[in-house]
Amino acid sequence: MRTDRRNFLGATFGATAAVASGANGLMTAAQAAAGGEQLLDAQVLDAQVNAYLSRDPAVRAAAADDFGRLIYKQPRAVLKASSCADIAALMRWAGSQGVKVAARGLGHSTYGRALVDDGVVIDMSGLSTIRHVQPDRIVVDAGTAWSSVLEATLAQGLTPPVLTNYLGLSVGGTISVGGIGASSSRYGMQTDQVVELDVVTGDGNELTCSDIANPELFDGVRAGLGQCGIITRATLRLRRAPERVRRYQLFYPDLAALTADQRRVLSEQRFDQLQGAILPDGRGGWRYQLEAAVFYDREAAPDDKAVLAALSDDRKAAVTADLTYREDALAFAKFENLLRSNGHWFHPMPWLLAFLRGSNAEQVAREILAGLTAEDIGPFGRITYYPLHTSAFRTPLVRLPDESLVFPFNVIRMPASNDPATTERMVAQNRALYDRIRKAGGLQYPVGAFAMSRDGWADHFGSSWPRFSEAKRRYDPGNLLAPGYDVF
Repeated sequence: MRTDRRNFLGATFGATAAVASGANGLMTAAQAAAGGEQLLDAQVLDAQVNAYLSRDPAVRAAAADDFGRLIYKQPRAVLKASSCADIAALMRWAGSQGVKVAARGLGHSTYGRALVDDGVVIDMSGLSTIRHVQPDRIVVDAGTAWSSVLEATLAQGLTPPVLTNYLGLSVGGTISVGGIGASSSRYGMQTDQVVELDVVTGDGNELTCSDIANPELFDGVRAGLGQCGIITRATLRLRRAPERVRRYQLFYPDLAALTADQRRVLSEQRFDQLQGAILPDGRGGWRYQLEAAVFYDREAAPDDKAVLAALSDDRKAAVTADLTYREDALAFAKFENLLRSNGHWFHPMPWLLAFLRGSNAEQVAREILAGLTAEDIGPFGRITYYPLHTSAFRTPLVRLPDESLVFPFNVIRMPASNDPATTERMVAQNRALYDRIRKAGGLQYPVGAFAMSRDGWADHFGSSWPRFSEAKRRYDPGNLLAPGYDVF
């Protein structure tokens, strides 16, 4: 007897729920079908045999929380995806049953965005093949870590234009929210480097989209918070990788001096990367630092005197380092290893990420800093603060204040303990800070740890909301995808 994929996944899901034997509760499509729920011919089995759907308690528990360790939602089952067809078949079954579905990359969301209660989590980590590296682009599966992308491209002397500071994130995960990095002022978001995407929509269709093919879907999935489809493969732009990086840390006595120099070096395009940080000084106040880098090849090292000319930092405290491009890109891994060794990596991460208007960033940042303490940040936390030109940002659903200059303002909290009362207070503080930022004309980068109402999301997306809503109705008519955001 022949059957379509919807019936197949229905049989698989039912059989998995009913059969408690089998290694770790995990079974192939063929094993599920052998349970007697459905007879399938060889053609269907050949197409579906790599699909794994598990109700094993340990597998479900591993998909019930994320890096933020603030939200817990128990899925009904977990699909270990090995192909687009697996995901499309699951989505067809989910549509027939009204079951919510959350795609999970490498589990680094901070507020339960990739979780689902009594639905199915799709584990995307098995989709991690690097397909092609060409002189101007790379084709990769969406579950691939950016660290793997970088290793593959550096072997050809190439690099993605924008890399996140932490490379343990998945390609599909960052494209779903934006993907900001130290080179964003020059190149925009990672979403701005996407040439083409393969997507499984909420109604189970497998589509390819780009600026030309299915452009409404292309604009709906890039920074679309997973609402219109699940990215399964991406074609990304590349550029030549520099050989080396000279990195500068400059220190300032106050926020005004830091801001003035940041604006100056940005306008003069002195650096290939520009960021900045505000950290507790150990005496109840703050210390301010500019973090920047110049790319170069061995025969053309930068002139430090010219690079740092006329800046007002405490030059005696300045720190300069020379690294290979690879060493610099992977530098955060050392910090990760430190946090893992002392246990802080496994504490809750109630982060707030936002963009301030360039016209009032210094004032808003100063007011917020006045109400924060070292305990609000944690012993390894920081506040990032630096300017960006918005002209480089072209993705419709990436929301920035409508000015030529904006400042990312990110409260990267790393609490000293797992104390629930402390993290609950920090999440509440995030909500209050976001309201304050929004009132001042700022916007969030939508990965932070605080709840948003559906009206709040409509306000966030602003003029893009009508098109986004229409794309949602078209590509996920059952409103099945990414329920952790509660957008629609």
